[in-house]
Amino acid sequence: KKQYDQCGLMVRIDSENWIKTSVEYETENYSRLGSVVTNLGYSDWATIDINSKINKMWYRIQSKKNDFIIEYSDDGISWKQLRITHLHSKFNELNVGIYACSPMDSTFDVGFDSYILEKSKW
Repeated sequence: KKQYDQCGLMVRIDSENWIKTSVEYETENYSRLGSVVTNLGYSDWATIDINSKINKMWYRIQSKKNDFIIEYSDDGISWKQLRITHLHSKFNELNVGIYACSPMDSTFDVGFDSYILEKSKW
């Protein structure tokens, strides 16, 4: 694992308008559970520190039009709100899926147990 290695969910209109939520590795002591929201090319980042030994996380993103609620769970049953946010750009469709990246030009192993796409209940 290298600093900034990450994996999670992404919602994307285009390269200037998107949301991601992930666990991002920092050090052997802590990682950051967070979200990035990019509107019109400007990004903001919200995080909370978690123990780097945590190796399983569930994510959920639900929407009401252009508003989104991002939630996480450490057991897949009990959900906690990470943030509520908004994408400013209008869209007819969204690209939604899982992602993993290693921005420091390294590699790491990641696994996704399941991915479910369904109508928002929020």
